[in-house]
Amino acid sequence: MIQSRFFPILFSLSLGILLLGCDSDSSSNSGEETSSSSIAGISSSRVLSSSSSYDTDAIIADHNGTVLSAIPTEWITAAKTNLVIAYGHTSHGSQLVDGLNGLEAWKGSPYTLLGSGDTEGLELRDTPFSGASDLGAPDFIAWVMATRSYLDENTDVNVVMWSWCGQLSWATTGDVEGYLDSMTTLEKDYPDVQFVYFTGHLDGTGVDGVLNQNNESIRTYVRENNKMLYDFADIESYDPDGNYYLDLNANDNCDYDGGNWCTEWQEANPGEWYEVTAQHSQSLNGNRKAYASWYLFARLAGWDGK
Repeated sequence: MIQSRFFPILFSLSLGILLLGCDSDSSSNSGEETSSSSIAGISSSRVLSSSSSYDTDAIIADHNGTVLSAIPTEWITAAKTNLVIAYGHTSHGSQLVDGLNGLEAWKGSPYTLLGSGDTEGLELRDTPFSGASDLGAPDFIAWVMATRSYLDENTDVNVVMWSWCGQLSWATTGDVEGYLDSMTTLEKDYPDVQFVYFTGHLDGTGVDGVLNQNNESIRTYVRENNKMLYDFADIESYDPDGNYYLDLNANDNCDYDGGNWCTEWQEANPGEWYEVTAQHSQSLNGNRKAYASWYLFARLAGWDGK
């Protein structure tokens, strides 16, 4: 098991009534995606398809990748054997790491992470970079040089992931294009490394908000160019029964116009999820971030997702 390490940083943003803060980081279904009935009066007609339904060779870890039992054990083992992952993030991004640690504590093998003194597990290097904290801190470009410096000194790394804090809620088209261009350049300069794109966490501004428009730009680029995406926002837009909440202005805490889908599902499904710290959110969100992470890692290791 690995421990998260955090770099102190605080963002304040005013978007009308929206305030986003990013702190530096500190066999049941188990909350997996199912086709069972809806909760809290949310009609089954709200079950929508997601970005991974498009005809593309891209690898997309979204809410469709949260069925932990669907991931073959041999590909989890392959990920642990073959991947060396460097992951940069602040507090929202820590949901993946905390979720993975919690899953290991809850389920044990094969969902193990390589920690100090361990002889077996996934090698996930948590916040190892210097000079940047996430994709938008201290600015929109510092992570690029931080990535180059780290890869030049750590040639065994073959997967790089960086997550956003709240920056996509106000990023311009130019900022997003700069992110996509920088990722593409890194892919060309480090052909033996797999670079994972990220969308930003939900902020309550719904389908028409700046955040979703920026997220859609990233999704479109990934699909059209067969890239690899961890769709942070899509995972937060669906409950484990497939009910959709983005059009109900869901946010990173799982609040939506009418309730909180995480706490509602947790209360309705005792024993099918595990307690975990999920910064700015609920345990179930951390669970689902962990399931989608293992889906991603298995795909990166060669699993076809079928």
